Amino acid sequence: MQTLMVVSRLFPDLLNGNKRSTIRFGELHIEPGYLRYECEGKPGQTTVVWVTRCTYMPLNKAAAFCGMEAMWPPMVMLEGMREHYPLLQLSDTVQVVEHYTPEQTKNLICRKQPRG
Repeated sequence: MQTLMVVSRLFPDLLNGNKRSTIRFGELHIEPGYLRYECEGKPGQTTVVWVTRCTYMPLNKAAAFCGMEAMWPPMVMLEGMREHYPLLQLSDTVQVVEHYTPEQTKNLICRKQPRG
């Protein structure tokens, strides 16, 4: 199964469904399907989501793509992303990974189970 680390401060938003995407730079290529998130610094804390779409684009287009232009103006976006990727530029290509919430993913798994 595909796996990504997520910083501990974002893990609660991921669990409660407020975080429905992630932006990655220079990491493993993610594809639609199951993805396990692991909480950085807390090895046993994980959750599984269903990735619906993965799109490559310049970082300066990602906020609009995610519907977050108001919250992530270009320099705010760059500053936040540089926390994780210090050399990142607005023109660099990133991968935007969109996914269902953990709860939606559980429901998806339940629907796929054969009934007996």
